[in-house]
Amino acid sequence: MIKVVRGNPTPEELAAALAVVQARAAAAANAPSGAGPVPAAWSDPARVARERLPAPGPAAWGRTYWPA
Repeated sequence: MIKVVRGNPTPEELAAALAVVQARAAAAANAPSGAGPVPAAWSDPARVARERLPAPGPAAWGRTYWPA
């Protein structure tokens, strides 16, 4: 049961809101229960961007992709 708590929606607005709720419920019911394996944290590209870039200098090219 859905109850309008605030406002006075038109029948079209109420129908649109109910259509969205029904579509979400149908999508959740059809979704597989096992979403699959969670990727390992070491393969996350954001992990590399968390650290600061190496300071420029003669040996900076050697420290480009290796964490300190």
